Amino acid sequence: MQSNFRTEREWVRTSMRTPGILIFGMVMAPCGWILNLVTTVAPNWRTLQGFINLPPDRVIEQGIFDICIASTATERQQCNQKDTTYFSNNIINIAKGMMLASLIVTLIGIAVAIPGVRCWRARPQWAICTVAGVLIFCSGVLTIIPVAWYTHILQDITTGTQRIDVRVGYCIVLGYIGGIFEVLGGFVMVLGCRRCCGGKNRGERPIEQVLGSRSQAQRTPRRVDVPSLTPTRSGAASSIPESNRYSLDDDVSFPRAKSPSARSGLSNPSFNGKPYDVDL
Repeated sequence: MQSNFRTEREWVRTSMRTPGILIFGMVMAPCGWILNLVTTVAPNWRTLQGFINLPPDRVIEQGIFDICIASTATERQQCNQKDTTYFSNNIINIAKGMMLASLIVTLIGIAVAIPGVRCWRARPQWAICTVAGVLIFCSGVLTIIPVAWYTHILQDITTGTQRIDVRVGYCIVLGYIGGIFEVLGGFVMVLGCRRCCGGKNRGERPIEQVLGSRSQAQRTPRRVDVPSLTPTRSGAASSIPESNRYSLDDDVSFPRAKSPSARSGLSNPSFNGKPYDVDL
């Protein structure tokens, strides 16, 4: 028990933030679940066009739970159509069960991951997060299998309506994207089951490195350069441009204040005490 305690104390978290792998998994899982829900409910796994006895703008949209008839000229749809031949295919029943199972397993995985992540705790519960990652990963696989299988036999699925053109519906695309989201999110969360890359996957560092860096920071004094407030004469002179410097030998005249009498003398000049007029 002492060795286990020592092993736990050898690693410390560098911050209280939730590790990035858990954030990635908790974001990808709900996004994948929403896409898978649309894939399951929407009746557009494939579309049928070019019928022999129907108008050319008629389109039949087939899903795993419902069939709708639409038109390219209008936006109105008539759903709840009956086609026992289509719903009797094995892929339809298998896809129903696997898609519903994927939705349920994803919800269970998210519910398990919430107490395992617990960003308000000092350390996540990695064992619980690993179990949640496995569940989310399996839910993504449960989505990709029926979608890929349906796409593979798209032309071979029988139906009661004679058709010429068969196209892939948007539910297949959403199913692939949702399944990949869940597979990636679950796989990344499982990566936290073991420390790797020096504990970076968990946002941890060895306690020896943390203590060593702190002691080194305390031993190394910080050098602070304080600028001098009394610059030397040479420094002050060197800061003056060469063109603006002058020596004491230069003839520099400074304006002097004029006394009132001097100003009055300028207004009425005189020579030897006698005033005289000046023509300007």
